Amino acid sequence: MSGTLYICGTPIGNLGDITIRALETLKMVDIIAAEDTRNTLKLLNHFEIKAPLMSYHEHNKESAGKELLKLLTEGKNIALVSDAGMPVISDPGEELVKLCIENNIEIVTLCGPTAFTTALVYSGISGRRFSFEGFLPVPKKERTDHLESVKKDTRTLIFYEAPHKLLKTLSDLKDVLGNRKIAVCRELTKKFEEIIRGDIESAISHFEETSPKGEFVLVIEGASEEELLKEQRESLPSPEELLKIRQSETLYGKELVKAVAQELNLPKREVYEIYLKMEKKQ
Repeated sequence: MSGTLYICGTPIGNLGDITIRALETLKMVDIIAAEDTRNTLKLLNHFEIKAPLMSYHEHNKESAGKELLKLLTEGKNIALVSDAGMPVISDPGEELVKLCIENNIEIVTLCGPTAFTTALVYSGISGRRFSFEGFLPVPKKERTDHLESVKKDTRTLIFYEAPHKLLKTLSDLKDVLGNRKIAVCRELTKKFEEIIRGDIESAISHFEETSPKGEFVLVIEGASEEELLKEQRESLPSPEELLKIRQSETLYGKELVKAVAQELNLPKREVYEIYLKMEKKQ
């Protein structure tokens, strides 16, 4: 009988955030697959957990994944943990999960802390709808293309970033998205936790004066629906121009007004008044 893969969320900083269920699972499994065994060992030592560790990370995920699958098929129970937070979220664990699904290995996910949800709550920016974007690509063109693809997204945008790339990322965000509201969250749940709220320009100024340290989550307001509608209207022909175009297509009277109002997303009464003025001029 095959074993079970437990996707085990661990604290993103404060060790007190670990769940009772996570502790019970880590004590019970035969092996713990860890992104960084040295980092995970600190957690295990703190809670006096003696389970053996196996390295599983971005650079060995193919070979280590095959070995973990073999152990699972032999009946071993394995817990997968990342450096911090939930495995699979911007993490090589997603490859192991896919491998287990393809081979009908049972998977159990344990709820745990995630940095991006913690940052979203702290931000003061809308949490009704959001898009987690993870880390931006490093190459300039890919990075710009990605930001352009989310530029008109009205959802709150969330990114992860390392300290040595923070200022460049903030600059790219401002260049592509504009000077939007932002919350820059660093070292969440840790001793030097800090939340900086404002706009992107003020965040750039802050970190030009204060060298970025720690791991960062950036929460940025989505595109303004009003601004997008304004841009859309500016790119469309005027009501007068569109009335002339549609009139040449043999539309008249109420049908003409209705068609133009729908196309320009304007009230029919407003378009009708413009139509009457045009008729009087003829």
